[in-house]
Amino acid sequence: MDRNSAIGLTLIAVLLLVYFNFLAPTPAPETAQPAQVTSPITENGLLSDSLVQLPKADSTVMLQYGSLSNFTSGKEEETTVQNSDLRLILSNRGSLKEIQLKNFKTYWQKPLFLAKDGNNTFSLIANYEGKEIDLYKLYYKVTSSKNADTTLVTLTANIGEHSYIKHIYAIPPGGYKIGYEIQTSGIQLSGKNLTYRWNNKIALQEKAMPDSRNKTTINYYDVDGSFSGLSESSSDLETDALGPVKWIAIRQKFFISSIIAKNSFAGGEVKTFANVNDTSVVKDANVELYIPNDDVASRKASFQYYFGPNDYKLLSDVTNGFSRNLSLGWPPMLWINKFVIIPIFNFLEGSISSYGIIIVLLVLFVKLLLLPLSYKSYLGMAKMKLLKPELDLIKEKNGENMAQNQQDQMKLYQQAGVNPFSGCIPLLLQMPILFAMFSFFPVSIELRQQPFLWAEDLSTYDSIVNLPFTIPFYGSHVSLFVLLMTASTLIYQWQNNQLSSVTGPMKSMSYLMPVFFMFILNSFSAGLSFYYFVSNLVTFGQQAIIKRFVDEDKIKAVMEDHKKKMLAGGGAGKKSSFMSKLEQAMKASEEARKASKKK
Repeated sequence: MDRNSAIGLTLIAVLLLVYFNFLAPTPAPETAQPAQVTSPITENGLLSDSLVQLPKADSTVMLQYGSLSNFTSGKEEETTVQNSDLRLILSNRGSLKEIQLKNFKTYWQKPLFLAKDGNNTFSLIANYEGKEIDLYKLYYKVTSSKNADTTLVTLTANIGEHSYIKHIYAIPPGGYKIGYEIQTSGIQLSGKNLTYRWNNKIALQEKAMPDSRNKTTINYYDVDGSFSGLSESSSDLETDALGPVKWIAIRQKFFISSIIAKNSFAGGEVKTFANVNDTSVVKDANVELYIPNDDVASRKASFQYYFGPNDYKLLSDVTNGFSRNLSLGWPPMLWINKFVIIPIFNFLEGSISSYGIIIVLLVLFVKLLLLPLSYKSYLGMAKMKLLKPELDLIKEKNGENMAQNQQDQMKLYQQAGVNPFSGCIPLLLQMPILFAMFSFFPVSIELRQQPFLWAEDLSTYDSIVNLPFTIPFYGSHVSLFVLLMTASTLIYQWQNNQLSSVTGPMKSMSYLMPVFFMFILNSFSAGLSFYYFVSNLVTFGQQAIIKRFVDEDKIKAVMEDHKKKMLAGGGAGKKSSFMSKLEQAMKASEEARKASKKK
């Protein structure tokens, strides 16, 4: 290039910079339009000659890359493509360089990137002319075209008239999926597979590093339809060898980076590792996948990337099994979340903008659904409360003789027609819903960056005080919703203990459990602790209403009548199968104790 050409190109570059930074019109609000492309491409779709001319490779590179060595030198250029949801930068070396989710921001309100500043690196290793080469180290010619409303960016290395390597990216006008194909013609790649390598140093996007690490992993889906993944909570090196798989997903708490094969990958390996001393990288995720050479040669090496939110409403449309990236717990909690909680939540979300109000309404719906169980539980506790004076007399009479004490208690329960577990069983039946919430709220992207009252973000903890020190198992902050939840739970336990006959260590344990959960939930989602707090408040009101409809005098009269019939030898005393088995177990335990004592 002569001096005049260099000066001319410099002036053109300066004019373009001035125009785009100071004179360009303000763009209109984005809608689902064809993807936009910004690249050093001329009007005919080809790079200018000044950019295509490549210096000759040295002898070492030529020896390694053979007839492809002329494509190992050049200047790296970038092509920017964006749709309504994604902004991508493609390198003319064949791979993605930058990935931005346009509709999301980090916790610190900065643009959210899933790839930027080299934190994602890609390699595509092939065996060519007896040497191992990386196809992502070549410099390709970039062209752009349209297929309906989809933008196609094609990167080509032409060796001869009908010999080439191509990478084709297809970007639709909207959405988080982009297409990717690898094609070769007239080029013989030896061996069975190409090796695709992806290293992702996952950047911190959320408020809390420990919580982000505990929700970050690599999942994969086998060709036989089985879903699996590496440990989420481990910071140690986790690794797994893969058989044939359909897709892998590098899953963060709220976002996913994934590659999906149209056919399948022949196998591979995945690894994760977290450096606990690094405050900028959540985990180091490494993916190695094998792409069959036959697929490349027959133009069947077709894939999709998904770079987007871990949102249940979107995941089911990506590919088979992809919705399982959203961890909603094990059955039956999974079924409750999938078929009850999420549909209700989505329905409320459609008409109510405040997620705090949505949580309150969700509590009311669940409590209404569980009202029959709550009524039975209260009724059982009321019966136990009426029997408490007689149970105290039995305990006083038998002293330390626990076996006799249990037998006399069972006899009293049988006479009164009371199941001692009638207050507990309904509560146990409600536990799956409580645990379902424990799985749902921390991964609900709908709550992300949604404020309510003093909580700035319902998807993470609501810290009202930051401590100058760290309390083991608690943290260095104080969450107000967790404190309110703990206080209300202690009051609830105190009320229940007034109704029940529980004494001794079990009674003390009922007060320790809320304190135990205060430590666990202090760094959890504020939406979860707010749900539990509101649930306790509604329970207080529910119990007050139920109490007005429970006549203890009438219950006591029924129990006395049952006792009289039992003493008179009436048929009202038929035991339930549960009570019979419980009595048999107690007798067997007593006989074993006596035999052991005698021996």
